[in-house]
Amino acid sequence: MMSRIACLFLAILVVFATTSAGAEQTGSAADLARQLQPFLQVLAESEQPYAMTAKVTIGEGDRAESVSIDVERIDAESFRFEAKHKRYWVQLQRRRQQTALVLPLHKVAYVGTGAVSGSATLKPDGITNRLFGPGSNATFFLPVVTSGESNTVATLLIGLLNLKYDQATKEWAGKGKLRLSSNDADRSLTIQTGNVRVHIQRRDPKLSKDSPINLGESRTVAIDRKELERHLVRGVRRGLEVLAPSPLLTSPIQRNRKVPHGELRWIDGQRVVLLQGTPEQIGRAHGQLLKAEALRCMDSVLHMFGTAQTINTGRWFKHDLEEAYKQLQAHIPDDHKAETAALAKAVGVDTQLAQTLNVFPELFHCSGFAVFGKATSDGKLYHGRVLDYMTTIGLQDAATTFVVAVDGKIPFVNVGYAAFIGSVSGMNAQKISLGEMGGRGEGKWNGVPMATLMRRALEECQTLDDVMNLWENSPRTCEYYYVFADGKTKRAVGVAATPESIEFVHPGQADHRLGDGIEDAVVLSSGSRLETLRARVIENHGKIDLNIAKYLMSRPVAMKSNLHNVLFIPEDGVLFVANADHKRPAAERSYMRLDLNELLGSMARQTSADAGE
Repeated sequence: MMSRIACLFLAILVVFATTSAGAEQTGSAADLARQLQPFLQVLAESEQPYAMTAKVTIGEGDRAESVSIDVERIDAESFRFEAKHKRYWVQLQRRRQQTALVLPLHKVAYVGTGAVSGSATLKPDGITNRLFGPGSNATFFLPVVTSGESNTVATLLIGLLNLKYDQATKEWAGKGKLRLSSNDADRSLTIQTGNVRVHIQRRDPKLSKDSPINLGESRTVAIDRKELERHLVRGVRRGLEVLAPSPLLTSPIQRNRKVPHGELRWIDGQRVVLLQGTPEQIGRAHGQLLKAEALRCMDSVLHMFGTAQTINTGRWFKHDLEEAYKQLQAHIPDDHKAETAALAKAVGVDTQLAQTLNVFPELFHCSGFAVFGKATSDGKLYHGRVLDYMTTIGLQDAATTFVVAVDGKIPFVNVGYAAFIGSVSGMNAQKISLGEMGGRGEGKWNGVPMATLMRRALEECQTLDDVMNLWENSPRTCEYYYVFADGKTKRAVGVAATPESIEFVHPGQADHRLGDGIEDAVVLSSGSRLETLRARVIENHGKIDLNIAKYLMSRPVAMKSNLHNVLFIPEDGVLFVANADHKRPAAERSYMRLDLNELLGSMARQTSADAGE
């Protein structure tokens, strides 16, 4: 959410700077440049104070929503920023020796004091270089926009937006039915495009460097100032990457790499990482091969999503994660902790932070199915898994399919994300496949983390009964639903599990949450997605093959937030994986085919070759 505000604020400033020509405008770049100059101080980070307000309205009539923004730069060290919506209210205030994130709706203020320096501070001086990195397209335009060269900026923006001045309406018109009008009398600008309306107004600054931070009626929570500023800078920076990704993210360089105990391969445009050895060796190779992706994933979860959660709940997100980890850590195997610690060291982050982030409470809204026998055209078992979760925070930039062979354990494939060692979608060499669907019950953390339990099943279980026994005999957290399948016996089961109870839904069994049973099928989802998935399975019963199984997972069974889809054919040791990009959900992307047995064979051959050197 903070990233959306920051990106919106930048867009407002850019458009404001390019369109404040007023009634005297003739439409030439020179005329625009003369009017542009007073506003470039905002983007050029002038030492002069400035202040502006904006009201953004989206929609029309009763469904319209609006957010009001007010920003004032005091000096090179100090500013005040406010964003107000009916569901949130954020005030970010900074002075030379103090920074405060004030949440008036929750009556709480997170306040850090003392000196702070480095590459992740919020001081206005040089802030654009800290908020915009090579992962954001906006970075390419910043040198020109912040140069203060009004003629260059005017020419560039007229070209980019195809701006033309309409003498009759006294408006600029641009791409996408963009309409802009300005009023010199009150120093305002109105932007209209579709059902989005933005009204911006410059105002006189009111604050000085000696003006105290206003906390209102909020209670104060002390927080390390460096952590507070780093959290917000990295959250906004990551948010700007997600909102305007550069080719670094949309078209990454696909270069295969090898390190001891690990290999990165690009297959059909997707990352596949092969890891083998001890937990420490696997964690180290993971971090070495995926350092940039791991850092982006951590920024998405801790700083971007974490900032939104803090604003929505009034609680500091990292504190909530730390509290969850205190309850969960006793149930995490030591070898998993060792792997995470080695990963953290290779990436260059605090070990405790990496351990904490690996219990990030996944609240997935997903679908899953297993069909076999009479339901399929060839009798094979097809296990589909749809993960609908948070494409808006850019987890797709860290999407990686891992093939993992831990010494002394069952090798497995894990469809996941850099920096996370747990599993939500996976299949092992014993032809066991698993997919998870989140429910409710957040905060019930006295048990084994869901992603840890999933990984343990992949590493330890040889049969479907083994998996069911693991779930029955392990302390569980929250509320989760699962589909488990065994390609050896062509058996599958649906699972509803809470800390207090566990239920198994067998093929053909009716269930009050899922409807009437379907022969040789297990179908899990919710709402209209469940209705659609059931209808597709029934319609195609007896005809389901590879292509129809993929169709079962297409929209609208998959949501707009569809992060990844996996189709397991466990008896063949084969899986098909699709990951979302920044424009399309996974269901609308192409699938990568992987053969787990072939990949494990190549890893064994590499190990033999290394031993012979």
